[in-house]
Amino acid sequence: MTIRCAWEHNGDDTLLHAVDYPGAYARGAGRAPAVEKMREELMSYLRWSGERCPDTFEVEIVQEKASELQIADADSDIIFEKEQIPLTKQEYQRLKLLALKSAEDFYALYRSVPDKDASCLPERRTFYGPVPRTAREMYQHTKNVNSYYFGEIGVDADNEGTIIHCRMRGFELLEHSPGFLSAPAVTGSYDELWSVRKVLRRFLWHDRIHARAMYRMAVKTFGSNCLKNPFFFSNP
Repeated sequence: MTIRCAWEHNGDDTLLHAVDYPGAYARGAGRAPAVEKMREELMSYLRWSGERCPDTFEVEIVQEKASELQIADADSDIIFEKEQIPLTKQEYQRLKLLALKSAEDFYALYRSVPDKDASCLPERRTFYGPVPRTAREMYQHTKNVNSYYFGEIGVDADNEGTIIHCRMRGFELLEHSPGFLSAPAVTGSYDELWSVRKVLRRFLWHDRIHARAMYRMAVKTFGSNCLKNPFFFSNP
């Protein structure tokens, strides 16, 4: 099985995105380490999404983007070539259901953390400010990209309620936009290109990043038995 990937990099820092499995990604200090991680990531993603796992696979780089962003901090602005073509109704429904399942699973993980405001992680800052340390901070950060992502494609969404409910309302608003399935990519904030396909993928990708972080933090803070080990969240 061939996994088509987009390679986004800044110097040696690499993000590999699985083009045909929106949200699946691997990060590494170079292309080769990221390729090595992609197998475990894809197996986790396929189990989570209910798809068959291949016995073998190889990575094929089908798109490359040199970036000035902090790739090491999982900062990304790539748009896939595939994300600039129209969606079918069936594709949209499938990706929407995955994005909602992702929100539900993320919320379940958050609710299972014993103390939402405790963390053993040291304080750390990036160019964009403090890195979320506690479950509550990680949850609020992940939930609150809702208005930003939808806003980049002209949908006036909000961040009220749970991550599930605000995301559902965003999709409902999107679906009232005439011709949204065939809308072209648009230039949003920071001259970044956005499309409906990209928004769907970014929700899945962003959830995975912070679910991993929350799971690891909880295990370090409360012990390995504090949470059930869901394969969606436990990748290295």
